[in-house]
Amino acid sequence: MSIEFIISNQYLRSNQKKGFISFIPGVSIVGLILSVVTLITVLSVMNGFHKELRDRVLNTISHSYITQYNNLVDNWQNLQTKINKHPNVVSTSPYIEKYALLSTHNGTQGVNVRGIRPNLEKKTSILLDKIKSGNANLLKSDILIGTGLATQLGLIIGDKITLLTPKLSSNIIGIQPRFKRFTISGIFDAGISEYDNNLAFISLEQAQKLYIMKDKVSGIRLKVDDLFNAKKITNEIITNLLDGRYYGIDWTEQKANFIKALNLEKQMISIIMSLIIAVAAFNIVSMIVMVVNDRKADIAILRTLGMTPNRIVKIFLYQGLIIGLIGITIGSILGVLLSLNIEMIVSGIESILGFQFFPKDLFYISRFPSEIHIIDIVKVIFGGFILITIASIYPAKLAGKIDIAKVLNHE
Repeated sequence: MSIEFIISNQYLRSNQKKGFISFIPGVSIVGLILSVVTLITVLSVMNGFHKELRDRVLNTISHSYITQYNNLVDNWQNLQTKINKHPNVVSTSPYIEKYALLSTHNGTQGVNVRGIRPNLEKKTSILLDKIKSGNANLLKSDILIGTGLATQLGLIIGDKITLLTPKLSSNIIGIQPRFKRFTISGIFDAGISEYDNNLAFISLEQAQKLYIMKDKVSGIRLKVDDLFNAKKITNEIITNLLDGRYYGIDWTEQKANFIKALNLEKQMISIIMSLIIAVAAFNIVSMIVMVVNDRKADIAILRTLGMTPNRIVKIFLYQGLIIGLIGITIGSILGVLLSLNIEMIVSGIESILGFQFFPKDLFYISRFPSEIHIIDIVKVIFGGFILITIASIYPAKLAGKIDIAKVLNHE
């Protein structure tokens, strides 16, 4: 162990005579610990929220879908059979995606109508497993709507609604939009307003009749065995079809803006929260400067004993690095522990204060999910240590430039 490290360590220890100066390193360490704990906890909670949102969205859409360029697929049974032959495809389901005006005695609302076969749809999406009341059998003229839509229009199970489509039909009255009466058989709660407020399910056969599609569908929805390999699998299927009429869209393209927004949000939060560590790091600058000013006499004595300016610089550089190492290590451990137990801690605080931070009736996510990513912790540790090193260089060099003649004359 070098003499520089021993002296640096000695300066960090308590000293009754120099109590205030020795108190400063402690404050710097505490500030650094709190900064690291805060950053790791916030990043972990952000990861948890992102995973929760991503899972909710991806569970309500297919991993990918295949359709034709006119969004009308004929002989879809043959296409579905070919797609199912791919070893990475778990399940498929045909669908019809159209728009309609939903009309009731309480008002009207534009909705996205999806024609499905419930037994197949359940294998590619969990939406039909989110039934709040009623059922999702979709027999004859049944319709399934979301909780948001039901609340807006005051609808309950058994109510009659009318779907008006952009398709026109002519009869003795004249030309008018095609429409059909449906009975609400079920209400689902996806936990995402995009679906709860704007989506309605009817049977595939009823959708074909309503939109005059005969035996055609809009496309085939896919569920694959590797979510993050969906794009590659979809492209392989399109290639194997050997038919230029088809194209595929995976979930990263369906929700491209959503994924970009989540990533951008995390990046911005990371940058903002990193400023806390920057503040703690540059707090070390003032701490070491104060120590240098207080230890001028010691520095002068060390210089007269033959210690070079570079070795003096090392003493105070080591001091900053020791503080950084202690603060970042303890902060990282506490940050991980806090992240692992954040839900229990928040729950305890809520029970003590008597209110919820995220009430279930106002927020789709009513808890504090947390997911620790090792890469985030590594970035915090290395980023923090780099900032500490940079912050320690200036005051350490300042110590090496002290004019020992002036100091000794003053003493």
